[in-house]
Amino acid sequence: MIRPAISADIPTILHLVRELAAFEREPDAVTASETDLHAALFGPRPAAEAVIAQEDDAVLGFALFFHNFSTWTGKRGLYLEDLYVTPAARGKGIGTALLRHLAQEAVARGCARFEWSVLDWNADAIAFYRAMGAVGMEEWTIQRVTGEALERLARG
Repeated sequence: MIRPAISADIPTILHLVRELAAFEREPDAVTASETDLHAALFGPRPAAEAVIAQEDDAVLGFALFFHNFSTWTGKRGLYLEDLYVTPAARGKGIGTALLRHLAQEAVARGCARFEWSVLDWNADAIAFYRAMGAVGMEEWTIQRVTGEALERLARG
């Protein structure tokens, strides 16, 4: 079963985010707190949404997503920030079900695109995404400004 996340899921979502960070070789990179996630998902102006993959009372995975916008299409898109399936639940179609659910959401919401990033060393995920119909954007690279560099840029 895939369902929208509720406020009570915040501790579980943060736990899964930390598991994902460890898998992505960044175990100490997560600085988000339960308060941060609650505000982002359930605050007065939510920044993102999440869905939970669950069987009975066991959480098997989650996906966190938000809308972006394409000036070229004049429509919003759906951007998948995180998709994670617990190790015990892998190979059971949970990732496929989460992606399919989000694709259905994107279509229902009139989105022109459904996008996400994947680490270039994660060959299993890349193969999985290709099998689902995803196409790599090989000519595009992600640019990021954080921390002191962000502060300097903001100051001018």
